[in-house]
Amino acid sequence: MWQSMTDSVTQTERAKKRMDIYFAPMEGITGYVFRNAHHQFYGSITQYFTPFIAPSRSRRLTARELQDILPDHNQGINVVPQLLTNRAEDFIWAAERIREFGYTEVNLNLGCPSGTVVSKYRGSGFLALREELDRFLEEVSSSMQKMGLSFSVKTRIGKEKPEEFQELLQIFNRYPLEKLIIHPRVQTDFYKNRPNWEVFRKAEEDSRNPLCYNGDIFSGDSYRTFAETFPQVKAVMLGRGILQNPALAEEICSKKESGRSRMGIAKVRTNTEDSERQRLRCFHDAVLAGYQEAIPGDRNVLFKMKELWSYLGVRFEGGERLLKRLKKAGRMEEYKAVAGQLFEDCALTGEFL
Repeated sequence: MWQSMTDSVTQTERAKKRMDIYFAPMEGITGYVFRNAHHQFYGSITQYFTPFIAPSRSRRLTARELQDILPDHNQGINVVPQLLTNRAEDFIWAAERIREFGYTEVNLNLGCPSGTVVSKYRGSGFLALREELDRFLEEVSSSMQKMGLSFSVKTRIGKEKPEEFQELLQIFNRYPLEKLIIHPRVQTDFYKNRPNWEVFRKAEEDSRNPLCYNGDIFSGDSYRTFAETFPQVKAVMLGRGILQNPALAEEICSKKESGRSRMGIAKVRTNTEDSERQRLRCFHDAVLAGYQEAIPGDRNVLFKMKELWSYLGVRFEGGERLLKRLKKAGRMEEYKAVAGQLFEDCALTGEFL
């Protein structure tokens, strides 16, 4: 089995890190089972953000929400719970409950583009109600300071038009945020079109709060392009990129060695690809075992694992036929057999140096 990567990160290596790397909340996927497995086998994540908690007037967390933030399920992991609401009193109640578990930061979701969320003026739908958002932030910010909690915001740049962000940034600048995480798309983009770097650049110039960038960083090359374009920004949030390649944060933080011969590089690449395949399989097995312990019934576990493979599968070169078989697998034994073939027969794409 692979040794925990977190054990091998020294204080010196942490100090050399150029960038804080946050793990984005992905509903249905990045809960505590996934977080624990990723933390065990991979490194370089500064904070993991939970899938959103949606507090309501019932003043009660759902079983899923509670399980996800229990300290026993997040031991040794720096976790930030995220809240989805447009009612200040609900946010404050949930933040108080979260503080009881020992958390020191809460995050507001102003980024979710889902139609069912937006129709209730939550997530990125709340961005359309700017006066209400301003009042919400004023009340919440004051309460967070009294409670001694840090308060961060994850946002899109508007509901329909990028021009909306000028007024939104003015609102955010009125309040002392721990960080402002910007996904530079509007709600109606969902995940289409390119992130709007022109708007992000304006935010870099005018924001009074520390910035974090989120959006379409899927490889070391795409990160380096961003870092060269925005050298003053010292935090990025990764989501789909880590689901496709769990080692992405490590690759971003690592420095490539130079001076190797072509033959030496090829030899190291082969060795490290074999090693990475072994680690990825151990990670997969840990996620599967975690779901089997946490979720009743193979059918529900298979649904969760297939959802993960919808991202992870892009790394398996020539695995299209096997991925189709995996998607159709109705029994756990069948699923395990096909997954095993993917790990045995398919080459991994990505960076290995």
